[in-house]
Amino acid sequence: MNAYRTVPYLPGEALLALYRHRGAVVDAGVGRHGFVYLLGAEANKFVFANADAFSWRETFESLIPVDGPTALIVSDGEDHRRRRSVVAPGLRHRQVQDYVHTMVSTIDAVIDTWRPGQRLDLYQEFRSAVRRSTAESLFGPRLAAHSDFLGEQLQPLLDLTHRPPQLMRLQRGLNSAGWRRAMAARHRIDDLVDTVIADARAQPGPDDHMLTMLIDTLSDNEIRDEIVSLITAGYETTSGALAWAAHALLTLPGAWETAAREVDRVLGGNPPTASDIGSLTYLNGIVQETLRLYSPGVISARRVMRDLVFDGHRIRSGRLLIFSAYVTHRLPEIWLAPKEFRPRRWDPAAPDYRKPAPHEFIPFSGGLHRCVGAVMATTEMTVMLARLVARTTLRLPAQRIRAANFAALSPKPGLTVEIAGSVPAQ
Repeated sequence: MNAYRTVPYLPGEALLALYRHRGAVVDAGVGRHGFVYLLGAEANKFVFANADAFSWRETFESLIPVDGPTALIVSDGEDHRRRRSVVAPGLRHRQVQDYVHTMVSTIDAVIDTWRPGQRLDLYQEFRSAVRRSTAESLFGPRLAAHSDFLGEQLQPLLDLTHRPPQLMRLQRGLNSAGWRRAMAARHRIDDLVDTVIADARAQPGPDDHMLTMLIDTLSDNEIRDEIVSLITAGYETTSGALAWAAHALLTLPGAWETAAREVDRVLGGNPPTASDIGSLTYLNGIVQETLRLYSPGVISARRVMRDLVFDGHRIRSGRLLIFSAYVTHRLPEIWLAPKEFRPRRWDPAAPDYRKPAPHEFIPFSGGLHRCVGAVMATTEMTVMLARLVARTTLRLPAQRIRAANFAALSPKPGLTVEIAGSVPAQ
């Protein structure tokens, strides 16, 4: 079995060492300014089982300038349940299958612009493709036509969230130039989305998909926040994971060739359909292994709203609880050779296959607040990687890549590739 050590040093390594030396529970700081680290699979299980003990709004308040005050990520209690019940049907497996054609046509349109000998940043190419694919799949072509504009306007807002929350509060208090640029961008986004909502309400289209469900159920402010947050979360995290998956395909010995042979055998040169996705066993393994070792969130947090007890330790109300996919996904008691990139470990036919429990594999978190777009993300990754290996030959020039943005792990300064060849879409 081929295995390639492709795990960069991350702050997550410090948490992994902390877990080894101090155990599953580590207290740091004082009062509301303190942290409680709950590390490992049993800690995850505890966190997911006690969803009612946490406030998402207080935890992720720094995301409100980007996602809006009524987005799912900052919703608690009944508001969260109501909003999620409207959004979730459009992101279930059966509905996502209907989006595969859009995913294929979007990545094909990007690949069509590439020329042999050209060097480009594959990470940025994925960002553009995923942003448009997500917008069109969920909200129809009238919003997708503005996907590049949305990307331009979202960037100053995303730049804010990549900084510590304390710095964001300082920028807001000082009304800094960066804060003013971000707020002006948010106003432009709101104007665009409000126009799309009004158009869809006046003249509903057959491809409006989730937009129609939102209009029938939510207020305009809620509709706007769900649209912006779903597009933002979708392309910010999925494009980063796609870049890491492509990096693995280009560096793991034989991986690109194995994936290309599988795609040719299963698809015969045709674009993938929804029924084909499950047959791409090796490519699905690449996706799952990427999500294990390059989970979009190195850590996640919860603001504790009532006292809890875990493993004999009292966790006081007001503390910020932190748990880590990075740590869980590298524990040898759960994963054989945990730091090796092994796509075959996800193949049910492999001799060492082991299906992880929900609290052992948490790239999308878990419990009541598990990422609502998980199926969309994994399907989009598989479809776009299938088209990449079927239609292109890429080379990876020498470059230094580091992992950055630990809420949506991405390669910095990007992923430069050289187009060695490509074939027309069928």
